[in-house]
Amino acid sequence: MTSHATAESAPASAQADAGLTHAQIVTILIGLMTGMFLAALDQTIVATAIRTIADDLDGLSQQAWATTAYLITSTIVTPLYGKLSDIYGRKRFFLSAITIFVFGSALCSLAGSMYQLAVFRAVQGLGAGGLFSLALAILGDIVPPRERARYQGFFLAVFGTSSVLGPVVGGFLAGQSSILGVSGWRWVFLVNVPLGLIAFIVVARTLHLRHRRLDHRIDWWGAAALSVAAVPLLLVAEQGRRWGWGSLDSILCYAVGLVGIVSFALIERRMGDEALLPFHLFRNRTIGISSIISVVIGIGMFGGLAMLPLYLQIVRGASPTKAGLLMLPLTLGIMTGSVLAGQLISKFGRYRRFIRMGGLLLTVGLVLFSFLRYDTAMWKVMLPMIVFGLGLGFMMQPLMLAVQNSADRKDMGVATSSATFTRQIGGTLGTAVFLSILFSVVPTKLAEAFTRWVPTAEFQAAVKDPQVMQNPVNQAFVKALQSGDRGGLNPLSDSSFIQHLDPRLARPFLEGFSNSMNLVFLVGACVMFVGWLVTFLLPHVELQGGERPAAE
Repeated sequence: MTSHATAESAPASAQADAGLTHAQIVTILIGLMTGMFLAALDQTIVATAIRTIADDLDGLSQQAWATTAYLITSTIVTPLYGKLSDIYGRKRFFLSAITIFVFGSALCSLAGSMYQLAVFRAVQGLGAGGLFSLALAILGDIVPPRERARYQGFFLAVFGTSSVLGPVVGGFLAGQSSILGVSGWRWVFLVNVPLGLIAFIVVARTLHLRHRRLDHRIDWWGAAALSVAAVPLLLVAEQGRRWGWGSLDSILCYAVGLVGIVSFALIERRMGDEALLPFHLFRNRTIGISSIISVVIGIGMFGGLAMLPLYLQIVRGASPTKAGLLMLPLTLGIMTGSVLAGQLISKFGRYRRFIRMGGLLLTVGLVLFSFLRYDTAMWKVMLPMIVFGLGLGFMMQPLMLAVQNSADRKDMGVATSSATFTRQIGGTLGTAVFLSILFSVVPTKLAEAFTRWVPTAEFQAAVKDPQVMQNPVNQAFVKALQSGDRGGLNPLSDSSFIQHLDPRLARPFLEGFSNSMNLVFLVGACVMFVGWLVTFLLPHVELQGGERPAAE
């Protein structure tokens, strides 16, 4: 293999002539943090606005499309970014990721249906796949693992700030009927445009490191096979409840997905070290076990986070802005757990105990979520948020440290992207399956709630109350109910009417949605419990020291 030096943004080797100073590292981190802030903010800002967006586009039950389309594309391109950046350097691809992300954001603001939004979110995901993985790979390039925990605080500030600002800003924008003549929720995506331009300029000016090019082949066939495997399986996870899990369409998706998986495995084996996801990485026990844990974390994390805003807005009637504020305990838990883990890992060099503790806390948090009702005291809602957040804080960064610490320097990009890839695979699967479970059981749970509540004196008193019937929404609901349509208006298409109903009439809807979400949280807890058991298989490898690479 030949290699030749080029002046580029990201180092591919630690064998540099001189080490970077703390000031130089901080300067580089400023560029990385601006790019990460863009992606981190988008995840939180969309989460609290998605219910408003789906209601406006008449597709609440289709919201999984917008989420999974984003996750599918970002997941597929993540290992490509890692491999390409190992060869050509990180900077050019980090800037490209920002550009694609901003372009996709602008398209999202023009969406006229949930399906259009899903397509545009897929474009956005093509950029997002490089923002997280490349920023973490660059950090892995410039800072040895033992010392890396010191600099986690900078990234934590980004995640913490975005976690606080995102839900509040997303809720505020989604709550506005229009801003400058444009629907409020569309600004959830438009806000990425100026932020992206700032991120591009900052990264271009601050990210300067020496890169040693490695001549590799690009595994395009592997990327294509991965797409063939992922898309139909996620499609059936989303649509299976409507098609029927044993229908011809579902069986076709299973078959195509299986062909994609087999093809991907054969291609990766043939490509060897040039593979998109080199199998030799996963023969390393630490990386292999960490990857399994990351998949499980992704399922629980994204699945749980997809449910919380829906619970707060649909069941508790919170506005998007209020829902964002109510999720601050989750943010507090993430930041506290991450800071504590980072400081202690840097001091003692031990990371396994935090991964195990994090898995246990995530399991407990999801179990506690499964007991939430439509009338649960708010402090009891916030308690599991803190527990769940602490679990995430304890697990996410230590797992990345474990993978980067066990990989060769030449594989830093692909190893980091593989860790991100496995978590996103889990997240994509978790979001699709959990939302599919939710909207599959909602009709049944609603029917059960109506059977219990319609005959009650409280409900019948509301139906016969003349003042209640002056409300057009109450009138429409009661008329539909009396005509034999127990759902009244369709909450799976647009749930916003629930908050305009008389509380006595709305109660069956609130109880039905709440009971459906309880089941989803319980399924998530079972999955996370399995993941916690797997953490005990993770070996301990002493965190490495090492010299920092040189500046350009």
